[in-house]
Amino acid sequence: MINILRQYVLPLLIVLTFFVALVAVSARAFLPDDMSAPAPIEPAAVLLWR
Repeated sequence: MINILRQYVLPLLIVLTFFVALVAVSARAFLPDDMSAPAPIEPAAVLLWR
């Protein structure tokens, strides 16, 4: 049973994870310019006092 996991399931999960990450990174190329920029970060002091 453990051999099935090591030979088939785990490599499949690794490859699927890679392709999901590849699609997520590649999708940024098709977003409008204002959405592909990183989100603005507020200063930490402002977040502590809210």
